[in-house]
Amino acid sequence: MEKELWKYLKEANKPIVLYGMGNGADKIISVLEKNEIEFNGVFASDGFVRNKVFHGHTISSYAELKNRFGDMIVLLCFGSSRDEVLENVVKIKSETELFAPDVPVISGEIFTTYYYEQNKSRFDAVYARLADDLSRKTFINTIKYKISGKIDYLFECETTPDEPYESFLKLSNNENFLDLGAYNGDTVLDFISRVNSYESIIAVEGDSKTFKKLLKNTENFKNIEHKNLCISNKCGFFPFGMKHGRNSSSLGDDSLAEFITIDELLKGKNISFIKMDIEGEEQNAISGAENIIKTFKPKMLISAYHKTEDLFILPEKVFSIRNDYQIYMRHFKGLPAWDINYYFI
Repeated sequence: MEKELWKYLKEANKPIVLYGMGNGADKIISVLEKNEIEFNGVFASDGFVRNKVFHGHTISSYAELKNRFGDMIVLLCFGSSRDEVLENVVKIKSETELFAPDVPVISGEIFTTYYYEQNKSRFDAVYARLADDLSRKTFINTIKYKISGKIDYLFECETTPDEPYESFLKLSNNENFLDLGAYNGDTVLDFISRVNSYESIIAVEGDSKTFKKLLKNTENFKNIEHKNLCISNKCGFFPFGMKHGRNSSSLGDDSLAEFITIDELLKGKNISFIKMDIEGEEQNAISGAENIIKTFKPKMLISAYHKTEDLFILPEKVFSIRNDYQIYMRHFKGLPAWDINYYFI
């Protein structure tokens, strides 16, 4: 197994600098402080250097810190799938050591060697069920990345969003599609682009402002229902963090939103394909879909990167309801280990 990143940083005799500011950097700094690891500077992309101060450090450019420190370690503190950003990251990596620390998007323990060993039997059980070589490589590389912070592991197992549909996720012209976390309609549009026809679409988005964008972008499609609801394992009104974007989640407490289970939402209605990207509520959503999964065995695309335990908990929950699914795993372009999905077929 790879050397754990936090242990490596603790022992490294090099300046450590952060690339990026914001929530991701805050999380990484918290782990550094917990491990009594100092960092020596912060830089941003050239267009974002504005004499700002972040955690006591004046924001510099990469070139400024490289000139000051020479041999140094760079920690990537944000996520992106944009080509120009990834190209710049690769360029920096060619010039100095660079890691992308894995910190939970929503919640969970830090993925350490100890965490892996404590849950090894559960990881092994999922690995044994994976249906093809690329799934197994993606699973192993994801674990190695999470422990080491080395981004090459993600590059090595990266595939395109088209590949699952070409390889195993075959859609017919009579699909009933449930889009959970429909955002601004991008995944509805993607679904429609992949079928000549379909029976129905139910697009669900919890954030009220984003829901308006969803309506605007998809209201003219045939046989589509729009639901401004949050999906979980319970029904009722509960706190919900309205971020007006992809990060809205049930961990917030700034407003109340209506939550519903998939079983209650559908009430026995046939559904053939479920996409689930709901900011950490995937575990609860599966629990609230027991009847639908048992009855119809829908194809499911489930995001597996919001919580540390998602890698083993999500398959465990699905297989506890129906044990006859095939399971695939794919990682799409982007850093850090976001856009990792399980497919249940």
